Amino acid sequence: MSVTSIRLNNEVERPLENLSVKLDRSKNYLINQAVKEFLARQAMEDSRWEDTLQALDSVKSGKSINGAKVEEWLQSWGSKGEKASPQE
Repeated sequence: MSVTSIRLNNEVERPLENLSVKLDRSKNYLINQAVKEFLARQAMEDSRWEDTLQALDSVKSGKSINGAKVEEWLQSWGSKGEKASPQE
């Protein structure tokens, strides 16, 4: 485990100290949890961005499905006449 020094503004330090006492957890633990959650959220956003770029490339190359066909397929979900997913 490495050590990293950070400076906290008073507007962060005070609530962090209060939360630390309330949860009976160290400030170090709370900061680590917050950083982990932030990194996970950033990784998810990066993944979504990559998916978006791939989708845009598909549309540019003419690979798309008519929206009305998709809507018709979705409306059939759970019914006796459920339709197969529309294809390109």
